[in-house]
Amino acid sequence: MKLRIARHTNDLEKIKSFYIDILGLELLGTFDNHDNYNGVFIGKPNLDWHLEFTKSNDLANHTFDEDDILVFYTETFLEHKKLINNLLNGSFLTITSKNPYWNENGKMFLDPDGYRIVISDLKIK
Repeated sequence: MKLRIARHTNDLEKIKSFYIDILGLELLGTFDNHDNYNGVFIGKPNLDWHLEFTKSNDLANHTFDEDDILVFYTETFLEHKKLINNLLNGSFLTITSKNPYWNENGKMFLDPDGYRIVISDLKIK
């Protein structure tokens, strides 16, 4: 089974830049004017998951709560430090998580659409 997390956005370029330039994911593919949608596929090659972001003439109506989070587990301390520095240098501020677990086991940020992401270097317990 493969996993695709798809989300509509109002600013495809800003989202693409965030997930590629800041978080270090890769552009896996794009599409233009597919039934009035433009989009990008972002992730890492040869993995069974990726993110899809789309934009159309319809505005995104994001409805989410404080527990809707994408969690990115880094594999090394250096990777973790680099991602945190990229976020802070990009003027993304850490925020406090509603769930105390993420305050102890990661750092939470908002992506350009206002969705919460966590960068954690810890193994799942």
